[in-house]
Amino acid sequence: MTYPESVQFLYALGNEVKTIKLGLDRIRAILEALGNPQRAYRVVHVAGTNGKGSVCAMIDAGLRAAGVRSGLFTSPHLIEPTERIQIDGMPVSREDFEAAFNAVHNAAARLDLDAHPTYFETVTAMALWLFREHDVETAVVEVGLGGRLDATNIVEPALTVITPIDYDHQVYLGNTLELIAGEKAGILKAGVPAVFSKQRPEATPVLTARASELGIRVTRAEEFEVRDLALDSRGSRFSGLTCPLAGEHQVDNAVTAAQALIALGVPPEGIEEARWPGRIEHVTPNPDTILDGAHNPAGARALVRYLQRFYGHRKVWMIFGAMRDKDVKEVAELLFEAADELVFTAPTAPGNRALEPEALREMAGRGHTEPTVAAAVEHVFKHLSAEDVVVITGSLYLVGEARALFLTTTLGRW
Repeated sequence: MTYPESVQFLYALGNEVKTIKLGLDRIRAILEALGNPQRAYRVVHVAGTNGKGSVCAMIDAGLRAAGVRSGLFTSPHLIEPTERIQIDGMPVSREDFEAAFNAVHNAAARLDLDAHPTYFETVTAMALWLFREHDVETAVVEVGLGGRLDATNIVEPALTVITPIDYDHQVYLGNTLELIAGEKAGILKAGVPAVFSKQRPEATPVLTARASELGIRVTRAEEFEVRDLALDSRGSRFSGLTCPLAGEHQVDNAVTAAQALIALGVPPEGIEEARWPGRIEHVTPNPDTILDGAHNPAGARALVRYLQRFYGHRKVWMIFGAMRDKDVKEVAELLFEAADELVFTAPTAPGNRALEPEALREMAGRGHTEPTVAAAVEHVFKHLSAEDVVVITGSLYLVGEARALFLTTTLGRW
């Protein structure tokens, strides 16, 4: 199949969360058919609820700065599926994506599987295959959902990392933090060292107990001495390190990444080269326009704290959109209070899953609606002043669509 055909095939498999089939049988069979590419390089395996993408990006940056040929596998993507698989800091080409898809798809066709691999299983196998094909030395692999039964848990890591655990995907992982932590702890392996971010009290005993059972040497983020902390709206500096990702919560993520790099024998200073699009990302100045995929309560709280700290004296315009199959009530309640002006819209998403803007306005009891992301941005830029701040948040589909818009247009259009 060509690149466009492979992307369409993946989308046709259904939403990667809604159609998830937790378990390792299919991914194990496919990788065996491909010669077990995941054994050709060192792997850092990262699970958690919040911050795992940021931590992965910073570990990857540190590896590259140290001259290590790196691979990075994350999800979801914002604009192009190729973003999920990076080699030496760059998304793979469409040609590489196409070749990897065909290798995995053809391998699956030759096997007696219970069903075609899911969207996420397919892309996971593609990433692991491409890393071998491109002679990656160390791959940083982000868990998709949970950990214990996630397709990425087929790797044999040199290091595991667990970022902060919070409520998300309870229908799959359990409705208590203890149950969710148990699923995340499923990536821990006997004899493989681990790094734990600072955790909520309910999660810590679960992770500690599992690590003890497996005889794992654990490094905790709290053991890192944070000195001379300086925060601004674009990042932070502490202990001789620079974190280029904005938000107070990113200090904890940077500490976790630094601890992981030290455990790998790599200097942590390279985290300053990290980039993580769509997460408190500034895309225009005057007015400041910020993109952030705050898709769960913890993410929403982090965004609100950031806005209060750095933009509490300025008028906040918020463009918000969500999927109708998401429980947005708690996220919305947190975010809407931080906005002076609300504009609701419907991002484009496979299966026409966007929640109607009118439903969001009814939930908020105020606000303006626009049918598209472009129309929402145009409305806001017609009415704001240069001193205001624009926040585009909610669904990652919305953030990705807005990011593509800002990459291809200029403010002169508005």
